[in-house]
Amino acid sequence: MKRFFFHDPYLLIYGFVIVFFGSYGQTFYIALFNEDIRNFYNLTDGQFGFVYAVATLVSSFLFINFAKLIDKIELRIYSSLIIIGLALACIGFNFIFDNIIHLFIILFLLRFFGQGAMTHAGSTSMARYFSVDRGKAISVATLGGMLGIMLIPKLVVSLQTFLDFKSIWFYSALSLLLLIPLVSILLFDQNKRDLTLLKNIKDKQVHKHWTITQILTDRIFFIYFPLALSSPFIGTGLIFHQIFIFDSKGWSIEMLGDGYLIFGLCSIIGLIIGGPLIDKINTKRAIPFVLVPLLISVFILFFFNSYFAFVIYMSLFGFNLGLSAPFMGSLWAEIYGVKSIGTAKALLHGVGVFASALSPVIFGYAIDWGFGKVAIFLISSIMIIVSAVLPIVYKHE
Repeated sequence: MKRFFFHDPYLLIYGFVIVFFGSYGQTFYIALFNEDIRNFYNLTDGQFGFVYAVATLVSSFLFINFAKLIDKIELRIYSSLIIIGLALACIGFNFIFDNIIHLFIILFLLRFFGQGAMTHAGSTSMARYFSVDRGKAISVATLGGMLGIMLIPKLVVSLQTFLDFKSIWFYSALSLLLLIPLVSILLFDQNKRDLTLLKNIKDKQVHKHWTITQILTDRIFFIYFPLALSSPFIGTGLIFHQIFIFDSKGWSIEMLGDGYLIFGLCSIIGLIIGGPLIDKINTKRAIPFVLVPLLISVFILFFFNSYFAFVIYMSLFGFNLGLSAPFMGSLWAEIYGVKSIGTAKALLHGVGVFASALSPVIFGYAIDWGFGKVAIFLISSIMIIVSAVLPIVYKHE
């Protein structure tokens, strides 16, 4: 473990911080201002979910081609571009005015640069430059996101007692601008890192260049992509409509901050288990079972209302997020190689963003029509079961 941390500590720190600050574009962060945004624009849950979904869908389609740049330009330049993009999105909420197009643009930029580009940059860099300890490296980057989920909601809830939501978004943008010089320092020897990577790539078959078209015509992609689709779809839907879920279960909003602490702690436990584990086992054989904790959490959410059920639900929800991250990240590097990992993960990330766009609007209108809990339970459980069965039925060695 000591050898792993000292192999390239600056890159590990980069992966951690880029994903951490990408939290500003994640659903959990935007959902903290759900009520403020809906009240300002006079939107229902379904209507806000629709705008959010369209913005996310557009960002997912455009992101697939944009993210290929990480395979072509230096990581320092790419990182600075996406950080500035996310900062502009955050500043946009500080100058918010009553125009739905303005809301759409802000949400698009948040999802494109935050949930899309910054998360993708962290996980792709870990998968590309750490060949031996890839699972552990992806876990370190993902830990940044987990700590974001764990710490930021509590901080925002505290700030909301004396700051309006516009001011909080302004300070979010300011923190991103301070991140740029830090990233430049961490990646000061990126040219050397790229040269080392090229020297280490010897297997022409495994490390051939894959295009998006080739990946989309590959049967293996369609066996595993439902697994990549299910987790962001379900997770985003549950987090985006967390206020409705808490109200329907009789859980107080004050429990939300504590819930995210539990969520974050258990996601870290999942990372600690999943990262080293993925470096020792066959990813493709084990990955069908990675969503089992999420399936159990959905069942608990639907059938039980007690505080103990709340704790178990948040624990398993978080544990699944932490456990699945290194599995999903490592899977595509194994299948498509490190030279094309940026392209492959861009496509899969686009699929994930696409999935995260659908669930807020689908769950939102189900809530508006009066059968939200049943719809959430049925859709989520069916998706998990089907996505787990496919790799088992159609084995790929």
